[in-house]
Amino acid sequence: MGKIVERFKVFRRWIHRYISPVFIALFCASFILWYILKLGNVYTTDHSVYVNIDGQTLRVPCVVEGVGTNLFGYRVYMNKELKIPLTDLKYKIIKTYDDETGEPTGREYVFDHQSMQSAISVRFSDIKVVSVGDIPNLPVPVKEETSKRK
Repeated sequence: MGKIVERFKVFRRWIHRYISPVFIALFCASFILWYILKLGNVYTTDHSVYVNIDGQTLRVPCVVEGVGTNLFGYRVYMNKELKIPLTDLKYKIIKTYDDETGEPTGREYVFDHQSMQSAISVRFSDIKVVSVGDIPNLPVPVKEETSKRK
């Protein structure tokens, strides 16, 4: 760690010898102002949304469009999950099979892309969800039935 700090000090002295500190400060200020001005434009980008559907989390890739400040805010501050109840989505239930034996192993929800896109769009007020990528299947929870024997 000491070598890194020493090299940084040497680099700083070398830079200070050839470039004015005022120039560096104004260069940094101009970059910050340019960045702030560019955030006012409308951009389209990929954004992964974590969706919590009845206690199970999915990562849904989306293409979103919006003003740069809003997109930046969602990218930096939106690390939480969106809670979407299963009743808000259209889905089919399919059976899954073991590749080797062909035996049924369980059931999975297959979600409709349009219903997922509209459910996510409703929860994002200031950005537009243009499209939704491949939605992973969600396993159907197995309800344990207890039978009482008399």
